[in-house]
Amino acid sequence: MKKSSDRGQENSSLRYFLIWRWHFYAGIVIAPFLMILAITGLAMILFANIQGKDGERIHVPVQSVVQPLSQQAKAALDVVDKEHGMVLQYISPRAADMVAVFRVNDGAGKSTMVAIDPYTAQVVQTYPRNQNMYHVMDEIHSDLLLGKVGDYVLETTAALTVLMILTGLYLWWCSRKRRVTHMLFTGKLGTGRSWWRGFHGVFGVYVSAMLLVFCISGMAWAGIWGEKVVQAWSQFPAGKWGVAPNPTSTLPTHGDLNDGKTKEIPWVLELTPMPVSGSTLGEKGISSDVPMTLETVDRFVREKGFDGRYHIYFPKTDTGVWTINQDSMSYDSPNPTADRTMHIDRYSGNVLADIRFEDYNWFGKLMAIGTAFHMGTMGSWSVALNVVFCLLVIYLCVSGYVMWWRRRPRGVGVYPPAQGRELPNWKAAMIVLLLVACVFPTAAVAIMAMALLDWLLVSRVAVLKKWLK
Repeated sequence: MKKSSDRGQENSSLRYFLIWRWHFYAGIVIAPFLMILAITGLAMILFANIQGKDGERIHVPVQSVVQPLSQQAKAALDVVDKEHGMVLQYISPRAADMVAVFRVNDGAGKSTMVAIDPYTAQVVQTYPRNQNMYHVMDEIHSDLLLGKVGDYVLETTAALTVLMILTGLYLWWCSRKRRVTHMLFTGKLGTGRSWWRGFHGVFGVYVSAMLLVFCISGMAWAGIWGEKVVQAWSQFPAGKWGVAPNPTSTLPTHGDLNDGKTKEIPWVLELTPMPVSGSTLGEKGISSDVPMTLETVDRFVREKGFDGRYHIYFPKTDTGVWTINQDSMSYDSPNPTADRTMHIDRYSGNVLADIRFEDYNWFGKLMAIGTAFHMGTMGSWSVALNVVFCLLVIYLCVSGYVMWWRRRPRGVGVYPPAQGRELPNWKAAMIVLLLVACVFPTAAVAIMAMALLDWLLVSRVAVLKKWLK
């Protein structure tokens, strides 16, 4: 008979190899997508801080007099068909020595960004909307240029990354024999595969918490866990400004202000219905005796505290409203707790809504801060941290493949970690796996798909069994 100590050691070994096998399969599947996310995320941070998200980081000589916004808007509109074109959006200069940006529509649905020197009202540069390098990287980062399919793939990647983080931490904890001192980067890491494994484990521990935050904040934008599960229950209540359950505005939700895949409106407001113009609702704002123009709206919101870079969206229809938005997610401000969105009635000038960070629900606040952290918009320190983080994620993916390649004998297939003939009775691991599957639906689908594939094909087809098991 086996002694209880021997049986305990055998169970511990079986558990270790089981977790290693989970970690291996999750990693080998999602590592390519994690690398894509890290590379595109790194590129977005660099482009946003060099060119600007909307190409607004163009410098101009500072002069004493700023030209009227009406004149600047006219210059922007002259770029397209003046008869059918219209100004859709104004982005104020980030700093005194930078351009203002107008988004104009040519009447046929094509949007053009026009950079204007605010001191001369001259066109400095024009470029198509959402087609600079930042937006190219953003589209790859959002859905791999595959639409909904790509969105689901990346959501599954993020969900399985959570599983990979948990299994990786377990492996590191076991290999370090529960010594807290090894949390520090100390000791010899050896050479060859041991060197790769040592760095992979230590860097993985340091990156794990940040990677978990990035996965959750990223999945909150995704099509299933984000839109269908979390976002639908965390939206700002439109009833605060008197919007009925079936809004009559032609822009039914704030999310319709987003042009394309790039997000400009705070996450907590995306599904919230827009207010409408033409009622007696709202608080006193711009006097009804004053014409409602870009000039008067801009002057009013500056008096109300908007400063630096912010966005003014023009009313599109008879019931549309003026919308003024400033948030860290759009690279407007390094402070996510200063996020602010204001709606003004195009007829009465009343302020229909003035939504600030304090008005968000608790998950909306977490998302505002988490998204700013995710995008590196909280100042120079967050840019540097995100750059290092992206590089470490790339290293972890590469080192994982290197360790696998060095471990596998020649002439064999995938060669995953060994698995005992009997699976250990490990309730804690099963509970964790069940929780991950329940919280993240795409993870459940992926886990079941891999299990079925293994049972139906890999275990029954000799060639597949040789290469994959």
